[in-house]
Amino acid sequence: KKMVNMDTLISLSTIVAFLYSLFNTLFPSFFVNRGIDVHVYYEAAGMILSFVLLGKFLEERAKNRTGSAIKGLMGLQPKTARVLVQGGSTEKEVPVSMLQVGDLVLVRPGERIPVDGVVDEGLSYVDESMISGEPVPVEKQPGDKVLSGTINQRGSLTIKASQVGSGTVLAQIVRMVREAQGSKAPVQKIADKVSSIFVPVVINIAVVTFVLWMLIGGTAYFSMALLAAVSVLVIACPCALGLATPTALMVGIGKAAEKHILIKDAYALENMGKVDCVVLDKTGTLTKGKPEVETIFWTKIPSETEKAVFLAGEMKSEHPLAEAIVQYLQQEDVAPALLDRFESIPGKGIEFTFEGQQFRAGNLPFVLPQEGAPQAGILQAVPALDHSIEKMVTSWQQEGKGVVFFGDSTRVLAVAALKDPVKETTFTALEQLGKMNIQVHMLT
Repeated sequence: KKMVNMDTLISLSTIVAFLYSLFNTLFPSFFVNRGIDVHVYYEAAGMILSFVLLGKFLEERAKNRTGSAIKGLMGLQPKTARVLVQGGSTEKEVPVSMLQVGDLVLVRPGERIPVDGVVDEGLSYVDESMISGEPVPVEKQPGDKVLSGTINQRGSLTIKASQVGSGTVLAQIVRMVREAQGSKAPVQKIADKVSSIFVPVVINIAVVTFVLWMLIGGTAYFSMALLAAVSVLVIACPCALGLATPTALMVGIGKAAEKHILIKDAYALENMGKVDCVVLDKTGTLTKGKPEVETIFWTKIPSETEKAVFLAGEMKSEHPLAEAIVQYLQQEDVAPALLDRFESIPGKGIEFTFEGQQFRAGNLPFVLPQEGAPQAGILQAVPALDHSIEKMVTSWQQEGKGVVFFGDSTRVLAVAALKDPVKETTFTALEQLGKMNIQVHMLT
């Protein structure tokens, strides 16, 4: 579909100015013999083109920078994958593009997962922050779903591919960002529509200007008539209308993608200015997303050995909360003990022995002694403390804190409360949203 736009004005004005100047350069006597001063406008045509090309250059540079956001997302997917063949007895490294649904893919610790699929074998924690924004790694065991581009943390996983290539969630995100950058906002569509009407009007005004100068002043004012007509074409060109809008949209959506903010399309971006209600996630958005130990409550005065055993067990654990407990105990100058045995039980906790004595850390049903455990109350401790400790733990859980129990074969020795601290910038951001009369809700 052929349409006139801002480039039409620029082309007409520079071509007319150049041809007029070239004619005066080659045949100066034509106007001199008629008593008209000869002028050339090479510099005007050159500067107009220079400014327009500079604007185009800046626009292309902005596009290239924005394209790096898409390249960054695409770079999250591995180029190759290890596929188990011959019944899983051997592994073969193949390009990701050759993977097929149903393939068994082996992912080692520290590697990115190349496909969307289901864990067939293995146990590990997977960092899914680039997809969900949840910074705490998620435990994965057989039957759990995993996504392409996420990072396998410690254990090896065998994954049965369910989506490959363009069908993965990551590929859909990349496609959505690319389509968003190519979409047109309502204001841009208006600009295009205005241009289709505005440009012909300006051209007609330039022609009328030239004709009026010639009618009123005669041929003696031909040079002025031509200069006035060219001036109308150049000055009336709304370059900002055509350049600023698409560039701003492209750069805005690209920069947002770099910050892990995905904007569906240009229409959504333009209408964000009308938003009066914002719904926020909690973990990693309002909070730091990295658990910290608030306190460790010991049911009795702990010995250095008990602290050392607790530290040693958590240092061997792969659970995301273990690191926070380790850091807390190390701040108390506790040195880890040398354990006799260690075992991680998925979904429950860890079990380990020191000098023949058994210890456990994890959730309450797992840590509670198996024999003689009380049916009422949650802790087998000094009777006078039962109710107060139970009340304290319940309060922590109601506040959304993580609770880790540590005990030996006879009793619970300690209860650790972990929290996800609020970011320092959260209060400022909420205050600014309040000043903008925007309602804020938390959905978590």
